[in-house]
Amino acid sequence: MSKRSFASDNNAGVHPEIIEALKAANDGHVLAYGGDPLTQRAIEVFQKHFGQDVAVFFVYGGTGANVLGLQAITHSYEAIVCADTAHINTDECGAPEKYTGCKLLSVHTPDGKLSVEHIKPLLYGVGVEHEVQPRIISISQATELGTVYTRNELETLARFAHDHNMLLHVDGARLANAAVSLDASLKEITADAGVDVLSFGGSKNGAMYGEAVVFFDKKLAGDFKYIRKQGMHLPSKMRFIAAQFETLLSGDLWRRSAAHANQMARVLASELEKVPQIKLTQLVEANGVFATIPAQYVSALQQKYFFYVWDDETYECRFMTSFDTTEDDIRDFVAFVRETVK
Repeated sequence: MSKRSFASDNNAGVHPEIIEALKAANDGHVLAYGGDPLTQRAIEVFQKHFGQDVAVFFVYGGTGANVLGLQAITHSYEAIVCADTAHINTDECGAPEKYTGCKLLSVHTPDGKLSVEHIKPLLYGVGVEHEVQPRIISISQATELGTVYTRNELETLARFAHDHNMLLHVDGARLANAAVSLDASLKEITADAGVDVLSFGGSKNGAMYGEAVVFFDKKLAGDFKYIRKQGMHLPSKMRFIAAQFETLLSGDLWRRSAAHANQMARVLASELEKVPQIKLTQLVEANGVFATIPAQYVSALQQKYFFYVWDDETYECRFMTSFDTTEDDIRDFVAFVRETVK
């Protein structure tokens, strides 16, 4: 097995329980495109977690979930407000703007979290035909900087959005990590907080692939089944995505995996803090650790344990932990850091 690194939780393998679920799903013939019993069971599990009235649609990946979910609730003359670090702004190759037609209004935040104060100045053109019309507040939970919105912060954003004829969209690629961090249920930090549309991630929490778009008001789903098909995200063998989510959510696998990743991030942060030349830059609230490392050491460290430099000017680096990160992985890495950073 190749050495575990700290580059991304996407780099991790598939949880053994998910592998077993995929094997079990690989039995005989069933109707394609979601017409199978497994898909129905998985949707029912989502409804148990998020509410009986939610509409759930499975797609291949996170970018597709974000883009199609946003496309379903916007017009092309509208705008999507997001943090400048948001995945839709930095890592989706312009797909949100291409497929929604909307302008992204990105806001700089020191911790990746949007607030009402960030959004208010962007509403100056509401009702003005020369201006794009802000329609969506899109946040990541947990954020791309590893921070987590509290329940109060979520409720405040949702209330502000609804008071201003806007909707709240959540990129929940790491929602499980956020829920564990807050000691909350998935529903408490989505439906109960006023979230309108969610992209729920599986691949960063032990799944092989697959995400879900969740509409908390079925009316918002509208013609989403056609949008999904036209957007090339209708899986023919949907049972294999459904089987993964059923396994993740039927018991506590989603929580166990996220809790372990979060704990490993705290251990990693604690050990890195002991190296005098390394400084943590963000609170460690989920499974990401951000720290500055003297520039002259970064390349040598990356040769053995690859990770990403988040900010090329300050050499702020990102380290992600996963469901399969071990304390031995951390111990070996930190020992190498101590040998290198002197």
